Amino acid sequence: MKTAAFVYPWDVVGDPDAASRIADLGVQQVTLASAYHSTRALTPRHPEHRIVTAAHASVLYPASGARWAGRALRPYAAGAWAPSADPFAEAAAALAGAGLDVHTWVVLAHNSRMGAEHPGTSVVNAYGDRYPWAPCIAQPATRDYLTDLAAEAATRPGALGTELESLGWYGLAHLHAHDKIAGVQLGEAGHYLMSLCFCPACADGYQQLGVDAEELSVAVRRGLEPVWSSGTSGAGWPAIEKLLGADLAAATLTWRTRTARTLQERAIAAVRAAAAPGFQVLLHADPVAHHCGANAGVDPGHILAVADGVVVPCAGDPALLTPFAAHRRPGTVLAANFTVVSGMGGSPATLADDAARAAGLGASELRLYHAGLASDTDLGLVRAALA
Repeated sequence: MKTAAFVYPWDVVGDPDAASRIADLGVQQVTLASAYHSTRALTPRHPEHRIVTAAHASVLYPASGARWAGRALRPYAAGAWAPSADPFAEAAAALAGAGLDVHTWVVLAHNSRMGAEHPGTSVVNAYGDRYPWAPCIAQPATRDYLTDLAAEAATRPGALGTELESLGWYGLAHLHAHDKIAGVQLGEAGHYLMSLCFCPACADGYQQLGVDAEELSVAVRRGLEPVWSSGTSGAGWPAIEKLLGADLAAATLTWRTRTARTLQERAIAAVRAAAAPGFQVLLHADPVAHHCGANAGVDPGHILAVADGVVVPCAGDPALLTPFAAHRRPGTVLAANFTVVSGMGGSPATLADDAARAAGLGASELRLYHAGLASDTDLGLVRAALA
């Protein structure tokens, strides 16, 4: 089974042993970040540093001046955390030199700095609170920005394919700096209601479906009242219908699904137009359409008719593969993504068994999160499992 490991450019640039160490794990591919959100990352083996602090979302290559000239929304350049002028290219060359295929890892609708500098682009909840980390994907300028960023960041020289993360709705559930929202366990239904957007573009979208945005926001707030008191809301779509009412819940899902689908179709088409023939386009995805976050909630049949495959989070529940397997066509990639960093809740010791279970559920490939963050012990367990 083909296996790929996620890696940041700063894991490789400046470490002459990094590429061969990753290849020695037994992986065939590296999914290398070319556009990424803000993060603080450990580099446990790097000869020059141990912590990298990426202060804001940025591209890890020189963005095209011609493409972005005169545009308010444009990718941010990396700051001092960038180890070179073009860290993606430098890392990609080293990894390819070690015999590894290189695919890009592109984070899209997740950008706190954009929300801070352009607050009108952010998701706005039913209480009027903005989520600066979550660009509203219904807004035309944001859709243009995300489409062009996908095309540029995905098709870096030397890349054979891409994996697009956060190509859909981002909502409340986000590990923001010193996150303190767990005082009330909102549950799946509560998170959905708190992730609904009420910016002008979304208000117009609800109106097109015959729903008044103000009346909808009142219904959302009313539905959440017992959640604030009890600290729970229930799971699954029936729980959402119970809080919001079946008709209003259906209208919100129709709007959000349509908006995400058309953006995904447009972004994937833009990537393919910019890439050489045979370039592989995968989407980080969740088979439950109303879910939001880094793994966009999708309709499995639709997305597998648009993309070359999906990367599915399997650390908690490999059964998420099953809805995708039901719609898999010949040549479709169904990659099971497992965390192999023990300190982040991963289980590298059970990787062989986990991979076998995923294969039984239809997985054709593995993804390992994350070769740069894992300890030597974790990497040793990965090496043994892949052997």
